[in-house]
Amino acid sequence: MIRLEKRPQPSRAFSLATPVLAVLATMFFGGLLFAALGKDPLVAIKTIFWDPLFGEFAFFYRPQLLIKGAPLVLIAIGLSLGFKAGIWNIGAEGQYIMGALFGAAVGLAFYPAQSVFIFPLMVLAGAFGGWIWAMIPALLKVRFGTNEILVSLMLVYVAEQFLASMSLGLLKNPEGFGFPGSRNLQQYESAFNADIIEGSGMHWGVVAAFIAVILAYVLLTKHRLGFAIRVTGEAPRAARFSGVNPARLVLFCLGMSGLLAGLAGLFEVSGPAGQVTIDFNVGYGFTAIIVAFLGRLHPVGILLAGLLMALTYIGGDIAQSNLGLPAAAIQVFQGMLLFFLLALDMFTNYRLRFGRGEVA
Repeated sequence: MIRLEKRPQPSRAFSLATPVLAVLATMFFGGLLFAALGKDPLVAIKTIFWDPLFGEFAFFYRPQLLIKGAPLVLIAIGLSLGFKAGIWNIGAEGQYIMGALFGAAVGLAFYPAQSVFIFPLMVLAGAFGGWIWAMIPALLKVRFGTNEILVSLMLVYVAEQFLASMSLGLLKNPEGFGFPGSRNLQQYESAFNADIIEGSGMHWGVVAAFIAVILAYVLLTKHRLGFAIRVTGEAPRAARFSGVNPARLVLFCLGMSGLLAGLAGLFEVSGPAGQVTIDFNVGYGFTAIIVAFLGRLHPVGILLAGLLMALTYIGGDIAQSNLGLPAAAIQVFQGMLLFFLLALDMFTNYRLRFGRGEVA
């Protein structure tokens, strides 16, 4: 008889191996999916994981790793703080949108003035937009005990309506011939988040992502607040006895995750995206959840996982154009990664037993 048995202690070895096993399982079953669609699975996997780094046009795709990885890492770092404490912000996509709207609105309010202070003000506004949007589920949870998962998720759809409204209304380009969308911030020097090194993909959002990784690592390993976050997630009762204030922790974790998501939105709208449009959001806030868990909620792991997910974005686009794979198949492939990550993660705390014999 096959049964699951709880381990006396979580397996550290299996915890570290789970992301690698999940990636390998995704490659295998993703290959089966591509084969079912009539494509050579080996060619498809090579196109997704190899060509962006070492293919003929790798010189173009490598900078894209930083461009696409930066918002994923920024958002995932913020989410990981809450996840470690058992506080579940699922609405980072909405906070990402609001950060972009607040930041772009400040920049466009100064158009066409030129000043070195405009972009820093946009950064502050973007951070504030994400933070204030995350404070809604935070305050509702602290004051009324609402479920932050449902509230933060529902606010994503409210944020999307704001995005559509701003694209068609207040932020609409008056010189855009009636088309929805704001002015192009890439053409407004004081508001443009340009590459620090030309053609490298290294813009200020990438710098912010690296800084967030370093600060999160210091916070979680060296600071008392990091200890409170970790102990609350691992032993909530012990955390209360040790003097941790649950309400303050909820406000900090949700606020910080919203702030970083808002920054990600600002750096994206002022740089790679360039303008506020109806379809500005591309799901970074949801993909960052995968990144956070793939990185084992560790800042360095999140950095590596963000680059890996960025690689699947870029490789997926190449596979669509070169191999004719449908976009839905690439999305399923990316979703498999989270599925296998969660499925295999179960064996960190449980092991299989066949009769009396121990297997895993």
